[in-house]
Amino acid sequence: MPEWILISLRALGFLIVLFFITKWLGKKQISQLNVFEYISGIVLGGIAAIYTLDTTSNFFYGVLAMFIWFIVPFSVEFLSLKSKSLRDYTQGKATVFIQDGKIMEDNLKKEGYSTDDLLEKLRDNNVFLASDVEFAVLEPSGSFSVLPKTENRPLTAKDLGITLAPQKEPQTVIMDGRVLLEALANLNLSKNWLETELEKLNVSLENVFLAQADTNAQLTVDLYDDKIAVPSPVELPLLLATMKKSQADLELFALATENEDAKQMYEKNSKKLQTAIDLVSPLVN
Repeated sequence: MPEWILISLRALGFLIVLFFITKWLGKKQISQLNVFEYISGIVLGGIAAIYTLDTTSNFFYGVLAMFIWFIVPFSVEFLSLKSKSLRDYTQGKATVFIQDGKIMEDNLKKEGYSTDDLLEKLRDNNVFLASDVEFAVLEPSGSFSVLPKTENRPLTAKDLGITLAPQKEPQTVIMDGRVLLEALANLNLSKNWLETELEKLNVSLENVFLAQADTNAQLTVDLYDDKIAVPSPVELPLLLATMKKSQADLELFALATENEDAKQMYEKNSKKLQTAIDLVSPLVN
């Protein structure tokens, strides 16, 4: 057999083995690696390269070596889930760089970080003054987490005492002109609903490149033809406008009537509707 064919077959074989090993090790292996995973990843690639090019070596010896380098980190990862001390030893521990608003200089030196490195990490987290930070930590994976001081954090609905309805993640319901039924089901929507919404937009399914729906069943569409303008969803703004008009009508009815019972009824319902408008407005805006 020609050597180039042999190398090609060995490369293909090791590629398949590496693919399944990586799948078995999990997504963590291909995201942010700890020291142990980093070493095993390099060695696995090295073994595959060496045994691919060395046609005199035994292919199955290479597979055996890769299996050993797979089973060891897999076992360590499994045991680490059950042992905090082993997890700290193999994966490392987080290092605090700023605590209670004070920079921990000794921890910076321990990790080999300069002041410039610290400021760069802060800027990566959209923080430009170290004095704005309450707590900052270097994670074992090398990522940097920052907790700004209370007065420097953005306001949330909870801070303002506003209760918001829970939201599901938006779903892609059409991709490349194909309807994704599972995505529709995740939002408790049907294909008939989708067809109705497309009719409202005067758009045919075949012309849709991408369509997404949110938790409020609002559909946004991108077409293959970029010259065609698609109107933005108006259901929620229209609902709010209708509620405001109804509330204003109730106030007018209360002013127009001379019947005291009717006047009180109109005023009572107007106040109820105003309360509903106050609750709905944050969701619409």
